[in-house]
Amino acid sequence: MLILMEAEATRAQIDRVCDRVRELGYAPHEMPGAQRVAIGVTGNKGGIDPGHFKRLDGVHDAVAVSRPYKLVGREVNPEGTIVEVAGTRIGGGELTVMAGPCSVESRDQVLSTARHVRSLGATILRGGAFKPRTSPYDFQGLREEGLELLAEAREATGMPIITEVKDTETLPLVARYADILQVGARNMQNFTLLEAIGGLDKPVMLKRGMSASVKEWLMAAEYIVSRGNLNVVLCERGIRTFETATRNTLDLGIIPLLRGMTHLPIIVDPSHGTGVAAAVTPLARAATAVGVDGIMVEVHPEPAKALSDGPQALTFPMFETLMAEVSKVAGAIGQPVAQLSTPSKTPSTSAHDEARA
Repeated sequence: MLILMEAEATRAQIDRVCDRVRELGYAPHEMPGAQRVAIGVTGNKGGIDPGHFKRLDGVHDAVAVSRPYKLVGREVNPEGTIVEVAGTRIGGGELTVMAGPCSVESRDQVLSTARHVRSLGATILRGGAFKPRTSPYDFQGLREEGLELLAEAREATGMPIITEVKDTETLPLVARYADILQVGARNMQNFTLLEAIGGLDKPVMLKRGMSASVKEWLMAAEYIVSRGNLNVVLCERGIRTFETATRNTLDLGIIPLLRGMTHLPIIVDPSHGTGVAAAVTPLARAATAVGVDGIMVEVHPEPAKALSDGPQALTFPMFETLMAEVSKVAGAIGQPVAQLSTPSKTPSTSAHDEARA
């Protein structure tokens, strides 16, 4: 059930509807939109009589929701969700560029990369501090030292940072530093982690699992949103198929369909989607043309020396080419490239200072 409030509904009227939902034994989920507040109802095993709500003051309509993902479905917010992140935003018709190294390896590496991608228009710095790898013998990241270096890069460039959280044990530490929490493909169905993240007031980017259907992906997002965290971004990063020429098969064909299924912003990661640096820029152009809310790419000063994912990392000149070409495509379809309005000053910066004290 989805209850749509009138645009002029008061706080008291919204609270009364939520109270009525609880009286019936269900859970209300308030979802602010650009025009009106929607209240999703969960916990029901069958249909709910809309008459319970239509007669209440301030209610515009009450409609049944047949999809299993009741809170991330497009009906909840037809205008689309915009996720605000420390001086920039994801969604709302702009193209956001996230760029940086796969793994934080050293101070010089992350700072030089951050300054380079910022100078060319990236507004969010990506970088891994905790790296869940297929082999236990591969580089696992610098952990808290890596988080400290990311925080230093944020202070130097003003860019908010996105970094992966791999488990509930390290979640509090990562959340102290990160502006956006990244849930990697391997953890898309780590429901304990999703529930814990759902209880935080921190934007989240949820990557599609390696073999996940779109329904499974959206249901994973539902875990986060149903716990109260509405700031979720989806990231298509390729799925595992029979093809071996590329690391994954980037599923750009699902993007237009996904737009009609969910109100959440959609990012595409052509670096993991291909695993081949030469293919990243063409697919970033294609993703932009399809109409995504942003792209995420890996950039490294010397990809041949990278401790992880070197073959898919762009060199500095390659990233410059990517930004020039993506900007042309975005301009052709009338989509502005997102800007960074103010330097990032987040609670995680002070946490960084406390950690170093």
